[in-house]
Amino acid sequence: MAGVLPDILRPGLRVAFCGTAAGTASARAGAYYAGPGNAFWVTLHSTGLTPTQLSPAEFEQLPAFGIGLADICKVRHGSDYEVGTGEFDVAGLEARIAAVEPANLAFNGKNAARGALGRSVDYGPQPERIGGAAIWVLPSTSGAARGYWDVGPWCELARACAES
Repeated sequence: MAGVLPDILRPGLRVAFCGTAAGTASARAGAYYAGPGNAFWVTLHSTGLTPTQLSPAEFEQLPAFGIGLADICKVRHGSDYEVGTGEFDVAGLEARIAAVEPANLAFNGKNAARGALGRSVDYGPQPERIGGAAIWVLPSTSGAARGYWDVGPWCELARACAES
């Protein structure tokens, strides 16, 4: 599916991260998690999910580390408030994940997870599966969500990925 940013999904991934939509800075840069306050790339490295710290411009290298990227809304960009939920493509996300069957699907923030699961969520592993993938909800790495930041669930996911 074409969109603001292309999905980076391949068979055999340890984890696919799913956000709500590309942020304004990411859409402008043409790269995932490019906002100046976003901790995504630092967190991937600090938790051991990547052996080196990548930059947003290097997002297409993630499959080499068993990591993929997607968004639940592929037709808009901006903050969660600006994007809203009206154009969430849950069926499309489910199909894209089922096509590549990652071991884990991790939502970067609660908004996309609530949209995909259709219920309120807490951080950590979830009982559902999508496309065979174990589901995780993680604190958002967005600078705007810094008040909710806790690296603990990210570390738990990294341990699960090391075992898969």
